[in-house]
Amino acid sequence: MDADNLFNPSMAAALMKLDPEDGEKIMEYFKTHALLTREKALLQSSVREQKKLLVENAKLKKDIEDLRRQLQDKQRRRSTKAPHPAASSPSTTSSAPSTPAKVTSSPAGATSSTSLPSDACRDRQNRRRRGERRGRPASVSLEVDLPVDVSRLDLRVGRILSVRRHPLAEALLVQEVDVGESGPRTVVSKLGRKTDEEEVTLEELQGSLAVLLCNVKACKLKGVVSQARLLCCCDSEDAVELLAPPTGSSPGDRVTCLDYPGEPDKELQSKQRVWELLRPDLKVDGKGVANFKGCGFQVKGKGLCRAPSLNNCTIR
Repeated sequence: MDADNLFNPSMAAALMKLDPEDGEKIMEYFKTHALLTREKALLQSSVREQKKLLVENAKLKKDIEDLRRQLQDKQRRRSTKAPHPAASSPSTTSSAPSTPAKVTSSPAGATSSTSLPSDACRDRQNRRRRGERRGRPASVSLEVDLPVDVSRLDLRVGRILSVRRHPLAEALLVQEVDVGESGPRTVVSKLGRKTDEEEVTLEELQGSLAVLLCNVKACKLKGVVSQARLLCCCDSEDAVELLAPPTGSSPGDRVTCLDYPGEPDKELQSKQRVWELLRPDLKVDGKGVANFKGCGFQVKGKGLCRAPSLNNCTIR
């Protein structure tokens, strides 16, 4: 039903006669239905136009891509046909006038020809052997020379959750240590030989706090992978004890030196030997305080790291 026919007075009068009470409501319903039908037709027409435009757009994109590919092919063919500038340059052939050309004669006495390559050709061959590209050096170093100091060490407080003897080495202990991460780290350490008081020693270690070097490269020791290094204090009589963080420290707290700010390396590279270079300056002074070149190890806001009972000893 067309919307214009709904405004016909005769049709409206006929509806009022048939149903005097709801005649007006029926007329409003018909008008609304006709308007919705017209809007639906307009919408369908716009959708068809949009689909048509999308198809044409896709076709245009394909044509542009084909033209671009043809242009690239023409440029490639043109570059392969063009002579090499180094081979056709007259200056390259005459760059070494003092070097005599080697003359070879044919059996039939034909004309002689030079067999030595030009300087440009020799230079190009040398670069090719070295793997260089024109205009670029043989190797580009992207590494930044960082200072070798204690700030490059990722030192953190850890709590020893469990400790056991290494199954293949009596002098080694295997600890599971919480360093504030999602899971504990396995650490293999050398804290002394097996004695009759082994059970007491293991019980003392379990649950205690320690200082760990966490950015060393994981390595396998007698079949067990060690993921960190426990810092120990050692004197001249081979007495060994764990370096202790200050009271109130929590697993994951970072240990730093006030005079050496900075962020630690993500992982210490073995070829740089950072740990080996720093070890001679890691010591415990006469008051039992761990330090690097006289600057004490600290947990910010909680205190200094100390050796439990040793003085004037080294840290390893």
